[in-house]
Amino acid sequence: MRPITKIDIITRPEKLEELKEAMKKINVTGMTVTQVYGCGLTKGHTEVYRGQEYSINLVPKVKIEIVVCEVPVERVLEAAKTACRTGKIGDGKIFVYPIANAVRIRTGEEGDIAIADPADMSK
Repeated sequence: MRPITKIDIITRPEKLEELKEAMKKINVTGMTVTQVYGCGLTKGHTEVYRGQEYSINLVPKVKIEIVVCEVPVERVLEAAKTACRTGKIGDGKIFVYPIANAVRIRTGEEGDIAIADPADMSK
């Protein structure tokens, strides 16, 4: 069984389409996208609403989860860094995790075959 790796990318919502295109170009076939809120180095900012000042310390972000075994992790990381980088604070983070196993619920297949594209397996 080939190693399976999960890559979590947390970045600006406006970078999602660019990131999706970058992943498509390197043949990443699946991803899960979640709208999230977080704070890091920016620690948020203050806004005024009806004369009251409020501290906004959770900033909207998107979290993209990608699991790969065929596409090299380094290619995914480079594509994500290029697509998401603005050079300003708040560009986000990328986390990489080893995956012990994967199971395709429909068929019961386990391991790297469970995340393979069925269209690729018929070739």
